[in-house]
Amino acid sequence: MRKPYWCTCPEEESTVRLGVSTCLMGENVRYDGGHQRDRFLMNSLGKFVEWVPVCPEVEIGLPIPREAMHLEGDPENPRLVTIKTGKDYTERMKDWAQERLDALAAENLHGFVFKKGSPSSGLYRVRVYDENGMPSRIGTGIFPREVMRRFPLLPLEEDGRLHDMGLRENFIERIFVYCRWTSMLRDNPTPGGIVAFHTAHKLTMMAHSPDHYRKMGRLVAQAGALPWSELVDQYGHSLMEGLKVLATTGRQVNVLQHLMGFLKDYLSKEDKAELLAVIEDYQHELVPLIVPLTLLRHHLNRNPVADWVHQQVYLKPYPKELMLRNHV
Repeated sequence: MRKPYWCTCPEEESTVRLGVSTCLMGENVRYDGGHQRDRFLMNSLGKFVEWVPVCPEVEIGLPIPREAMHLEGDPENPRLVTIKTGKDYTERMKDWAQERLDALAAENLHGFVFKKGSPSSGLYRVRVYDENGMPSRIGTGIFPREVMRRFPLLPLEEDGRLHDMGLRENFIERIFVYCRWTSMLRDNPTPGGIVAFHTAHKLTMMAHSPDHYRKMGRLVAQAGALPWSELVDQYGHSLMEGLKVLATTGRQVNVLQHLMGFLKDYLSKEDKAELLAVIEDYQHELVPLIVPLTLLRHHLNRNPVADWVHQQVYLKPYPKELMLRNHV
């Protein structure tokens, strides 16, 4: 069997490195002295990643347990304040965040998982209280807001949303793509390197956003003409922005049919009918994506299709043990 293009990261980067809210690892660091250990993160994903834990509240020197806090004021620039005593930790948290982000830059992270709802670490829909004490779920925690500013391409997610299988699959796919992207920039920062990367991710991008793929293609066509820093910046933003577009059943079907097209000269009439039937079952949500993909990989490995087809990351975007395509 041919080895796909960078199934994970290269050998020296054999695991993805992810930041994570410390409480999700099972550490008793929450304001009430408890934890929020996440079984998927620790038991399943944890076999393939290296965790870099961060607990903003403990790391700025607050005790365990401690007084609960919330966000208040302007949702775009909220204050981090204790609920009972009204002590403001905003500036202390922001000053610490800048130093912590400097350290995280050296960790070469490939993604970050935050704790849902936390005023210091929540990524989405964090409660922000107005002057009348009324909450709105429109905020972002102080630390994730700083992470987004410093690392705009970094895949980010929070634990609660990872219970949605579509969002889970999307996040895991993004962190592995980002790992391959940063590895290419480190190991082969040349026009040839970006062309190879683009070619290998063709079907992956087609499943997410054909518009972004076409934009990326136009950039690659200028690989020898555009300044390297400009090319990398524009391509990287289009890559990660396009991957955030959730793959739809329709676009997945188009990719499956595209793959089947490479087999048209090799399959028997019966094999073609079987493949079409399985793809149709997937289209009607009777089977998960893994079913037609497994049958396609079987035929691709048995027939002399072009090498670039075997190099498609789409065929193996992340470790199969995560079984993500069994549920989408």
